[in-house]
Amino acid sequence: METNIVSNTKQEKSSQGSIPSSSRKQDLTWDYVSEAVDSKGKKVTACNFCGKQYVGISSMKQHLAGLNQSKTACKEVSPEVRDSIIKSMEENKEKTKEKIVVDLEMNDYEVKDGQSSQQSCTSQSRKRKRETRPGKENMAESAKQHIDRIRRTKFSIGGEENPLTEDLHQAVKNLSAELYAKDVHFLMELIQNAEDNEYPEGVDPSLEFVITSDDITATGAPATLLIFNNEKGFSDKNIESICSVGRSTKKGNRKNGYIGEKGIGFKSVFLITSQPYIFSNGYQIRFNESPCSHCGLGYIVPEWVDQHPSLLVDIQRIHGSGSPLPTTTIILPLKSDKVDPVKQQLSNVHPEVLLFLSKIKNLSIREHCQDPNLSTVNSIGIITETDLVKRKSIDAESYTIILSANETDSEKQCSYYMWRQKFPVKQENRVERRAEVQDWVITLAFPLAERLSRGHTSPGIYAFLPTEMVTNFPFIIQADFILSSSRETVVLDDKWNQGILNCLPLAFVNAFTTLVKKTDAPISTLLSMFRFLPVKQSSYAKLNVVRDSIRERICAEEIVPSVSHLKQRFFHKPCEVGRLIPAFWDILEKARRGLLQNISSHGVYVLDSSFDRKENDDVLNFLSLREVSNEWYSKCIQGCDLVTSVSETTYVEILVFIAKNWEARFKNTNMVKVPLIKYHVQKGGVSLLSSLEEFNPRTLCLVAEKNHSWLVDWNCEFGCMSDCVFLPHATRKALNACSADTAAEIRKWLSEKVTWIDVSVSLYAQCLLKNLKKDKRLVVAYAHFLHHSISKGFLSDDEAKKCCQGMPLVDNYGIVKTSTSGVIVPASAGKWVSLTGRQEGYLELWEEYMTSGVFAGGGVRSKQRELLGFLKEYAKAGDIPELAPPDAAVPSLSGALQKQNAFLLLEWMKSHKDSLPPKFLDSVRGGSWLRTKMNGSYDYRPPSQSFYNTSSWGSVLKNASVLVDVPLVDKSFYGKKIESYTEELKTAGVMFEFSEACAFVGSHLMSLAGTSSLSRENVFSILKFIRSLREKLLSPDDFITSIKGHSWLKTSCGDMSPEGAVLFSEEWKAASLISEIPFVDGDVYGEPEMSGFKEELKLLGVVVEFPNNHSLIVSHLKPEKLNYLAPDAMILLLECMRNLSSQPLVDSLRSSQCLKTKGGYKTPAECFISDPDQTCFLTVFDDVFPLIDEGFYGSRVSSYKKELEQIGVVVQVEEAVKAFVRTLKQKATSSSGLTRDNALSLLSCYRKLMGSDHKLSEELLESYKELQWLQTKLGDFRAPKECILFYSEWEPLRLVANLPFIDDSVKWYGKSIHSYKKELKSLGVTVELKQGMDHLFSSLSLADGSCITPSSALSLLKCVSFLIEDGRKLTQEFLNKVSVRWLKTHAGGYKSPEECLWFEKSWGLEPCDGPFIDEKYYGSKLKLFKKELIEIGVVDDQGKASQLLAEHVYSHSDSDAISRIYRFLSRSEWKQEKDSSSSGRIWIPSDEKWADVSSCVVRDKDKLFGSHLNVLENHYKSDDDDLLDFFSSAFDVRTAPSVRDYCALWKEWEETKDRLSNHECCAFWSFLVRYGIYGNILSESFSRLPVKTPDSSSDGGILLSSKSDVFIADDLLLKDLFIGSSVFVWYPTPSIPALSQTKLMEIYRTLGVKDISKCVETAEAKLTDRTKVKKQETSMIGPGLVRLVLGFLSDPSLKIEAEERSTIIGSLVSLNVLHTPETISTDYTLTLPSKGEKLVAKSKKVMRWEREEGVVYAEKMKKTWGKRKVLEYATCFAEVIAKGVMSGREDLIERLSELVKMAYLVEFDEEALEFLMKSKNLQVYEEDEKLITDAFSPKEKLTLVMQPEKLLYEHSTEIIKKTKNENDAKNVEFASKQQSLKRKCNQHTEQHFRLSKKLQVIHSSHRT
Repeated sequence: METNIVSNTKQEKSSQGSIPSSSRKQDLTWDYVSEAVDSKGKKVTACNFCGKQYVGISSMKQHLAGLNQSKTACKEVSPEVRDSIIKSMEENKEKTKEKIVVDLEMNDYEVKDGQSSQQSCTSQSRKRKRETRPGKENMAESAKQHIDRIRRTKFSIGGEENPLTEDLHQAVKNLSAELYAKDVHFLMELIQNAEDNEYPEGVDPSLEFVITSDDITATGAPATLLIFNNEKGFSDKNIESICSVGRSTKKGNRKNGYIGEKGIGFKSVFLITSQPYIFSNGYQIRFNESPCSHCGLGYIVPEWVDQHPSLLVDIQRIHGSGSPLPTTTIILPLKSDKVDPVKQQLSNVHPEVLLFLSKIKNLSIREHCQDPNLSTVNSIGIITETDLVKRKSIDAESYTIILSANETDSEKQCSYYMWRQKFPVKQENRVERRAEVQDWVITLAFPLAERLSRGHTSPGIYAFLPTEMVTNFPFIIQADFILSSSRETVVLDDKWNQGILNCLPLAFVNAFTTLVKKTDAPISTLLSMFRFLPVKQSSYAKLNVVRDSIRERICAEEIVPSVSHLKQRFFHKPCEVGRLIPAFWDILEKARRGLLQNISSHGVYVLDSSFDRKENDDVLNFLSLREVSNEWYSKCIQGCDLVTSVSETTYVEILVFIAKNWEARFKNTNMVKVPLIKYHVQKGGVSLLSSLEEFNPRTLCLVAEKNHSWLVDWNCEFGCMSDCVFLPHATRKALNACSADTAAEIRKWLSEKVTWIDVSVSLYAQCLLKNLKKDKRLVVAYAHFLHHSISKGFLSDDEAKKCCQGMPLVDNYGIVKTSTSGVIVPASAGKWVSLTGRQEGYLELWEEYMTSGVFAGGGVRSKQRELLGFLKEYAKAGDIPELAPPDAAVPSLSGALQKQNAFLLLEWMKSHKDSLPPKFLDSVRGGSWLRTKMNGSYDYRPPSQSFYNTSSWGSVLKNASVLVDVPLVDKSFYGKKIESYTEELKTAGVMFEFSEACAFVGSHLMSLAGTSSLSRENVFSILKFIRSLREKLLSPDDFITSIKGHSWLKTSCGDMSPEGAVLFSEEWKAASLISEIPFVDGDVYGEPEMSGFKEELKLLGVVVEFPNNHSLIVSHLKPEKLNYLAPDAMILLLECMRNLSSQPLVDSLRSSQCLKTKGGYKTPAECFISDPDQTCFLTVFDDVFPLIDEGFYGSRVSSYKKELEQIGVVVQVEEAVKAFVRTLKQKATSSSGLTRDNALSLLSCYRKLMGSDHKLSEELLESYKELQWLQTKLGDFRAPKECILFYSEWEPLRLVANLPFIDDSVKWYGKSIHSYKKELKSLGVTVELKQGMDHLFSSLSLADGSCITPSSALSLLKCVSFLIEDGRKLTQEFLNKVSVRWLKTHAGGYKSPEECLWFEKSWGLEPCDGPFIDEKYYGSKLKLFKKELIEIGVVDDQGKASQLLAEHVYSHSDSDAISRIYRFLSRSEWKQEKDSSSSGRIWIPSDEKWADVSSCVVRDKDKLFGSHLNVLENHYKSDDDDLLDFFSSAFDVRTAPSVRDYCALWKEWEETKDRLSNHECCAFWSFLVRYGIYGNILSESFSRLPVKTPDSSSDGGILLSSKSDVFIADDLLLKDLFIGSSVFVWYPTPSIPALSQTKLMEIYRTLGVKDISKCVETAEAKLTDRTKVKKQETSMIGPGLVRLVLGFLSDPSLKIEAEERSTIIGSLVSLNVLHTPETISTDYTLTLPSKGEKLVAKSKKVMRWEREEGVVYAEKMKKTWGKRKVLEYATCFAEVIAKGVMSGREDLIERLSELVKMAYLVEFDEEALEFLMKSKNLQVYEEDEKLITDAFSPKEKLTLVMQPEKLLYEHSTEIIKKTKNENDAKNVEFASKQQSLKRKCNQHTEQHFRLSKKLQVIHSSHRT
């Protein structure tokens, strides 16, 4: 603020000096200030409220009024004083308004409307009056005087002070902020201003920018920019405007072509210059960015520039001495940091900048320098020319603009097709900035060549000048868009711009259709026009919406060209045109040209081939052009007979096309029924055709040339291959000529659709193999076929082997077998029978294989037994040992084999040693066929039970024969030959190893032990045998292993295995007393004898030593012997525990009474070992802790503490503590608790432990602190931390809390408890007040506020302060407890803290206005606890207070108090919560009552609801607008009545009124139209509606009628018939803009009002006298009408087939037209349901079609008829024909009627009719031309009605002729159909002749 004082001192002094004393006294501000002198001696004014000082009274006004709300507004001034100051300032402004007005929202150098009569500006004020110009001297003198006057009157330079100087300062300040805050493009601003200038007639408006490095203004600028403009020049008003801020004469002149916006404008030059100069019409001035030294203002203060001679010379030199200077020259000395940016902007000016400017025709940019090569600016000259040939319509015009851009080294030119169209501005899109504009003008530019761009991106949107927006659209958009401040982008969200964008699609569609259709250029040249479609998406979402709308509209236009064999161009909607696959176009081009004539006759139009290209996909996809249906291709191929009419090469291309597209397109179409496949059955046969559907079960074979004859001959041999057909040679040749990929594609497709194989002899053999069907003769023939194919070289060896795999064979029973385990030769020639017999799975060949035969039609012969060699080689027929063994048992092996058969078996096994089947091998191993010897005798045994001995161990077995006999293979029988089969013998199971023999001996002994116990001698024999083996250095392990695990040794515990038995000695005596160990039975074996075999027993697993066998003792331990143990026994067990980890032992000891204590034997868990230094606490409960008797066990027991601990003895102090703590917990938690003595004893023990050197156990300490063992005065036991040791400071809080004080009464602890204060404190007992806040808050009870004295409340608040001081947060539990009502307030009664307010004077309220805390009741100390009160919930925040006051306000009935509260709520911006349970109420001051919000509205614009709703604007003063806005925002009071209010109002009017006033009706329906109200809410509310009556416009009011009796006059002819009845809906007359008749009718329809055309019943009157009818002289049913109708019916989109078209044309041409003089009339009946009335009106017709008679009755035309009558006749004729022809298709009647009417009016002229049909894309196909010629030939007229059946009959006859030789069965079927169709044809013929006779009778009666 001090800087403002210093900078404005001079100004304020002059300001003060200029104020008269009378004015000073009248100024209200002086009453609230005082004059003073600041530290520098300057006079200042000081505010009486806050003391701030200002220079001058103006700043003080701003300070007191609070207008500068950021820092300078006074916060202490009262609202009343502030309001009075503001009001005074507003009055002063109104008084000085005639002198000058500053409008900050207006633009540049233009004067605001309405300043005075001299300064008023009309729509034509921009044009300067042409008067006689004075001389240059007089002009300059007059201009200088004007500038002096502006400086004196406006800026107070040399004159009286301007009262609005402060406003000017603020305006300039805002200008500066706006200027440098916005991203302004100064160059565009200057071009825009130049476009808005006025130019003399006959002059091409030009604008030139010249930059030079010369400092022609002598200001020190590094460069200067000059702007030359040949406009009319600056006027006085222009100068006054440029010397202001935001003053614009463009306001209101937008519609006159001004393109400038309100914004920075000319002052944008200050971005690049500090001193702009203007020379125009005698004015030579400059402006300065720096504040003026006289008035302190910058930017807008003009300074006169005295020309020095060199300045004018420099300007002329730079402009060019050869041409005069333009009227206006602007000179801008550039800032040093702006030279490069300015050059860059000049170099980047887009060549299209003039494209949409209507005035400027020439724009040039250049740099003036001595050497042109040193120029740093890209010079350019842009010229625009407009093609004078324009095409205009009602709202649009098109023309061409040519832009030329001349740069330094190039010249470029581009033409633009321009489309300019107007659209009316919609009401919902209007904005204040364009209030005067009535039409949007949209211009689209379509560049016809490469756009001019200078290498930069080209803008897509113009607002007269280019923006920076790149749209990605191939056309340019120009409109009067509202731009951002920088002019670089369009504000797309602006509703004005949105309205323009909504119109843009229609403008584009109109322009595009004109470009495409209104030209005679060939179709192929139109493709470039389609490049203008916005195919690419824009980066702007809003523009993509426009793009989508363009796409939707363009797709609804007939714009896409189709194929036609005529020269006429046809256009259709994109959805009606289909694309073809490019490959199919190639096929069609190679086909005959005649085939293409009917290409569009298959149900859809086909896109022109010049368009249907891949490079056009983006355009065609944008148009949603889809390919023709897949079914179309099948129709085209069959209908155009492509397969048979094209070359073989093209035929292959057709197959490739179908193959590639089969899965995706043709799989589920009728393509399967199209004859596509060529084939022949036999050599030299005719090629046949078949469809894919009918080809099966044939197989198409492709055969190489060399194999063809061979396979065809054999194919005759095999009847099962009759379905094999062969591809024709020519087709195969064409297929081979194509590429490998193509051929592969066809083969792949055919292989999936038909059975097609590329047949070689090998593949044929494989196919033949699948079709033999187990025919034994065919199987033998197949073997011959393979044999001869191999021998003649048709099959290679590899192919032969492949073909023989899986070859079926015939066995000796004549049965065909396909799978065998082997093939064997006949039994007479084989060895296998003698060994195996006949086995299942083997196949013995049939004898037929050995015979001779003739095959392949006699061309091939086989000799006898010739085939056997083939079968041996390829079928693997053989004998043993070559034959593989079967996977089955061999019966001969169950008994003894002869020696030769045994060797044959072993040889068989050797031949197949790696693949012996399991069952075969089992029979070898288990069969008793091998001869063995045992103790001199022989026997046959299985190999698995036989031994093959060697010399190394054979003698040992003999010595051991006393134990068991061993069977050995009889080598003497088999001889040395047996030695060559040792591996086979091993495979058979014969044992060779010594270990196996030992195991056999052992196993045999154990089998004996299983039946009876071994004797003493047997046991000693075993021991001796083991010793013998050891002595001979042979391993006894296998023998020992075989007997070790069996129970054969006698022990004290019975028979058992040697493992685990114990050899008894004295060392085991002690262990035997406590366990049952299995000792070897000494009574049976003798202890001395057994001791001699210790080593052998040890090998068998017997325990012979005592050390390290504690586990044996434990494993045989008896738990029942563990009670009352002697000391040694206990020590032994503890030793076992130390050496072992035996959990069972531990568990057994734990459960036994094994330990001696002073109290007797106890279990280990009950025993303790005491520690005298740390177990004093045990004395508290000395009867519960038994100790181990160390005197009984001696000192050695202490060495086993670890083991004792394992079995459960408490040996650690910690454990003792735990036991003690458990006991203490039991005592503390019992119902009786601890006694007084227990408690004092605990405290005494605690004191002793605390004084010792040992650390106190945490668990023990925790038990002291946590257990509830202290008695309180509340009568219960509590833990120390829950107790309080009472003293006097606690006394006041007894009233508000139940506190747990320790009971120090005589009954319990007495005063002695206080002696333990130190110990109690360490245990957690509260002994000080400040530490007991948790106790206080947890036990707080504030149930009854009236019982709480002020002192109690203050004490509680003091406790709260303790918490706050400690930085602790109040818990939610405490806050819940203090949330009860205990605080006394001014509102009466007690309230909870959340319901209380802390009173603040600054809120502008009185204490009684709300629930403020009663300070008088609590006293002055309450102020000390404000912080504490706020912490517990008392409200001091203005926002939170708003809600409480809003709830409390309903308790008031004082308007002043309510008003104060409302204003407070308004200032606080309070709003009612949405989920509030109540909807709220509003105070109505005048009625002094509360009204529900739902019954209130803020305003009633239409003045309709005064008696129905509480209209707040009627109850509150007009100066309470802020309060009204508050009601709306805070309470959601409706700003205006709702739709339901209006509906309810209408409902009341329906019940109470028959007529409404014009005002009521207009206001009501305007509301519905204005807000677009539709839907069920209206239809449910309306039962009566206003109707149009003759007196509606008078004062009689508007009649209400039942909704069912009111109609919409959608048919003007019907409206004229019923105009006299009050049945039509009302609408205002004359119309008003706010109530559109169109929207009003739309609402009526929503309400259910019906169109009269849908409700009127018509009845045509019958003719009474038919005797006067006459036949028409010239038939109205002529060829032209038939052609038009037939072209209409041929439209593919109607899907009317040829048969139906023929029937329709037949009924039309057989029609008779008769003239009648009788009036033809129609009755129209309108039913009024509610009244039960019917209104009838008659209308005269000129024509009627009697369908039953086939006659049209018509009034005869007269030459005297006028044009109206002729048009009426044409209309009636067209309707009659359309209704008759399309009687079954009502949706097409109107379209056909319009066509017939136009054709009738031109008298069906051929040329006119041809043009009409082409314009509607109608054509008659060649096949239909015959219908027209036949229809009007005398011979054919009688038979036309039976034409469809005749055509079908002829077609069926042709089919029969064509297919007669192919299939007799089909001939019968077609013949049957032919007879049926012939009968129908005859029936129709008879009907036709009967009808002809009937017509003759009618005609004769007419003539009579």
